[in-house]
Amino acid sequence: MICDDSAVIRVAIGHMLGSDPAINVVARVANGRQAVDEMARQTIDVVILDIEMPVMDGLTALPLMLKADPAVRVVIASTLTTRGADIALKALKAGAADYVPKPSAAAVAGDDAFRTELLAKVKGLARLRRRTVQPGAAAPPAPAETPVPLRARTALAPRLLAIGSSTGGPQALFTLIKGLGPGLPVPVVITQHMPPTFTAMLAEHITKLGVAPCAEARDGEVLEAGRLYLAPGDRHLLVEGAGTRLIARLSSDPPENFCRPAVDPMLRSAATACGGRVLVVMLTGMGQDGLAGTRLVTAAGGAAIAQDEASSVVWGMPGAIAQAGLCEAVLPLPRLAARVHEALRMRSA
Repeated sequence: MICDDSAVIRVAIGHMLGSDPAINVVARVANGRQAVDEMARQTIDVVILDIEMPVMDGLTALPLMLKADPAVRVVIASTLTTRGADIALKALKAGAADYVPKPSAAAVAGDDAFRTELLAKVKGLARLRRRTVQPGAAAPPAPAETPVPLRARTALAPRLLAIGSSTGGPQALFTLIKGLGPGLPVPVVITQHMPPTFTAMLAEHITKLGVAPCAEARDGEVLEAGRLYLAPGDRHLLVEGAGTRLIARLSSDPPENFCRPAVDPMLRSAATACGGRVLVVMLTGMGQDGLAGTRLVTAAGGAAIAQDEASSVVWGMPGAIAQAGLCEAVLPLPRLAARVHEALRMRSA
């Protein structure tokens, strides 16, 4: 279902989704009230939900939609503004599954990047939704997991935890970080594919989880244990060694894997700065960003853990390093934090 007060946006998004034979657009509505009413009439897997609408806005409609069907996957379509980013991330904490930065009505029809991102998220979230057991229904058969070779555990004690994520990443980050809890013995660097207005808000919302302080990394600052440093939108986050200290560096070098920030530059620099003593966690995301960097980390003696296929919105980035045989473990999202703690305890003993 597409819920947007702009008829132009509804038509454009409808054409994008309808171009994929795996997707059926079952409803187009102009406000949150109509969306809630539509959910009472039919089962819907995924909703593309605008924020600012007459009659009932997206944030008001979201809890009503989740009450009507707790398994529905809601994707917030937000504008590329600070306010739009803040509301989108509030919606994620309130139960939305993901977000898409929405182009203007004039630009949306010709935005290929938006189309690619939207289709990937809708199909990935629909797959996860259909694995959710409905009341009174039989559990669907578990999908066959792609077999992956696992590496033996490394004995090197990590100096740094490096996290990469993209499509579906914000919700995965919230889950992982809450599981990690406070007091990590190493700094944490994070690259999430996001535009500039969104990364600042993501850092604020991660801090509000109450686990550990998170901020966009600043060029030249010393990385401290127990703190989280997020790559700012449109800048690569690099790690530089300075004796016993690790320093954040920001770079405007060209995009890698069509992304800036990208995971590969972060991991490449971290492998050098830490002498390989890096623990990589690769979360859900489209493409293969992070594969080359993880190769360097593991070749230098570091370790990698990936989110599994079943719990990922898109098993591109984690799947790439898993299928390349670079991981010590490939686990469902809720089990990743425990494995990180296990790795840090074992190697710091």
